[in-house]
Amino acid sequence: MLNVLILCTGNSCRSIIGEALITHLGQGRLQGFSAGSQPTGQVNPGAIAVLQKHGLDTAGFSSKTWDSFGEQAFDLVITVCDNAAGEACPLYPGRAVKGHWGLPDPAHVSGDAATVAAAFEQTYQQLSRRIEQLLALPIETLDDASLREKLARIGATTA
Repeated sequence: MLNVLILCTGNSCRSIIGEALITHLGQGRLQGFSAGSQPTGQVNPGAIAVLQKHGLDTAGFSSKTWDSFGEQAFDLVITVCDNAAGEACPLYPGRAVKGHWGLPDPAHVSGDAATVAAAFEQTYQQLSRRIEQLLALPIETLDDASLREKLARIGATTA
C-alpha cells in the first residue's frame, strides 16, 4: 500500500477531502493522509458536509502540520494549493514523489448556503476524478520520474 500525503496551507478543506477520497477510492492500494503548512486547527464544516453527503466516514479528521506524523514515510506528496490565487504552496522536505493538483479553496467562497455547498462539491468532484485517474495507472510499478510526470499531467486536467 502506498502512503499519500495531501498538503495545502490550512489543512481544513481540500487536503481533508483528498485524504478521505484517497483512502476510500484507494481500497487497500492507497492510504491517505493530510497536513498543512499553517494549519487552521479545525476542519471546515463544509468539508465534513460534502464527505458525509457522499457517504464517506468523517471520524478522526483534524487540521495538523506534517510534523505531527513523526517518522511516517510517504510515497507520494500532492499539493492542492491554488497558485492562480497567489496561494503559497508548502514545500515538503521529505523524500517522496511530489506532484501538484492546484484547486481553488472552497473556504474562500462567499454567498448563500447553496453557493458554498456547490464550491465544496466541485472540489470533491475534481479530487475524485484526479484520484480515479491516479488509480487507473500501474502506480506500484512506475519509476519515480514517470510517476512525477503522470501526477503533473493529472494535475493539469480540469475535467
